[in-house]
Amino acid sequence: MSGIATFSRQQLLPSWHGWTTMLSISVADRLAHRGDFFVGTLFRFLPIVTQIFLWTAVFSAAGSGLIAGYSRNDFVAYYLLTMMARSFSSMPGLAGGIARSVRDGSVKKYLVQPIDYVGFLMAARVAHKLVYFAIAAAPFGLMFFLCRGFFPPLPEVPTIAAFVATLVMSFLLGFFLEATLGMLGFWVLEVSSLIFVYMLAQYLLSGHMFPLDMLDSIRLSSSGYSLGDLVQLLPFQYTAYFPCAVWLGKIHGQELAYGLLVEAVWVVVAAVACRIAFLRGTRRYSAYGG
Repeated sequence: MSGIATFSRQQLLPSWHGWTTMLSISVADRLAHRGDFFVGTLFRFLPIVTQIFLWTAVFSAAGSGLIAGYSRNDFVAYYLLTMMARSFSSMPGLAGGIARSVRDGSVKKYLVQPIDYVGFLMAARVAHKLVYFAIAAAPFGLMFFLCRGFFPPLPEVPTIAAFVATLVMSFLLGFFLEATLGMLGFWVLEVSSLIFVYMLAQYLLSGHMFPLDMLDSIRLSSSGYSLGDLVQLLPFQYTAYFPCAVWLGKIHGQELAYGLLVEAVWVVVAAVACRIAFLRGTRRYSAYGG
């Protein structure tokens, strides 16, 4: 293709046949790199031993059986659950890949063909997760079996169903948030600094490092609100903290129902923001060359 190519609005949603085709192609591509997946998955479990020793030392030094309502076993179980939750919600390379494809012009091949770009990205990420969990199922199962003594009794079926729902929505939320960030590449030449800020905020405010309950004791001047209250207003907690707190029984009843509703609203908001950013970005986008 030569000259200036301006691209019109794409279809809002891909056809089911097209989406499943993209998914099968993406799975085949991921399986071609299954060796890297296996090695990366094994190394992901190494820090668990460090966490067990860390929280054992912390509770020994504190001389208390509970910290922010969590016991030592709760903290270890929480960390293991955050690993699972983050494996659903994390989207390594997504935002940077979108911005790079816009910058080097490779995105145009998706815009001049009857392929929904956002749908293609979604299929690629679903394929990534399917292959990852197929490989990680055994290590995850072994680790949870060896650490079963840190977990409370198995929750009831409604709680397990709510936990699964939070994981699915955490995947969707993580995907649309990072995809929207990557779409800023239609307006900004370099988004790496924005991605860094987002990843830092997401890591600190999602509850990946520690349960967000610990922030409730930090008061914001004389307003009567805590830092935890502020963090609760952001969508990040649903990518790590919320699923873990559901499984551990820290959130239940009406609070659980409200949390699921808010998470679903955040998913819809992020999805709409992603679509708007894509449609408006492609209206102003032009590419040169073949």
